[in-house]
Amino acid sequence: MRILVLGAGKMGSFFLDLLSFEHETAVYEKNPERLRFTFNTLRFTSLEEIEDFKPELVINAVTVKYTIPAFREVMPHLPEDCIISDIASVKTGLKEFYTECGHRYVSTHPMFGPTFANLNQLSQENAIVISEGDYMGRIFFKDLYQRLGLSIYEYTFEEHDKTVAYSLSIPFVSTFVFAAVMKHQDAPGTTFKRHMNIARGVLSEDDYLLQEVLFNPHTSEQVEHIRTELKDLLGIIERKDEEGMKAYLEKIRANVKANS
Repeated sequence: MRILVLGAGKMGSFFLDLLSFEHETAVYEKNPERLRFTFNTLRFTSLEEIEDFKPELVINAVTVKYTIPAFREVMPHLPEDCIISDIASVKTGLKEFYTECGHRYVSTHPMFGPTFANLNQLSQENAIVISEGDYMGRIFFKDLYQRLGLSIYEYTFEEHDKTVAYSLSIPFVSTFVFAAVMKHQDAPGTTFKRHMNIARGVLSEDDYLLQEVLFNPHTSEQVEHIRTELKDLLGIIERKDEEGMKAYLEKIRANVKANS
């Protein structure tokens, strides 16, 4: 299959490395500097090169802010039967775009990224395949993710947004609060240093991605849960309520166990 990847960032390069030995691959990247780190693939910097390549599948791996603009730029240069796809963690506007674009499409979300995941060992990671889209496109990505050892879940766009609101917004908000109140420590403990590393990783993400995760219409409900739990915990602390603390620790340990 002729596969075109849009964007030679970390995830784009990951997919190129993964696919280049079994497929004829190419990457379209406007920044020539990034192309220095791509191998075993054709490297395009012009739209005319895309036309000549005639891709059968496009994997859009650009920064989430530019997912739809990147599609709009290349679509006039794609064959009519080309399947277009994205791997965006935020699907804002994509369902509407795909409905009107005139191409077969598939949308997936590998629930891992280069910030924390070991891209060479993904057996503990997950992927979401959106159930709305081209059947053969979904089969292609399911097979690809299964070979990586990923656990695969199939959701609608709406179900995906609800899942992301839970799985990303809660750790993001918790990390933001930690980063906002932290102070310099001359001798930080292990727990503090681990939280600091998480904060650095999260805050290294693209600003637009962080914003879109938090502006997900389902996020405010999750943040309200955090506020409720903080209020309850603060009350226990202020009262120095030993029995209340014991019960609270039992509750959260049981919750961690149930969700492990």
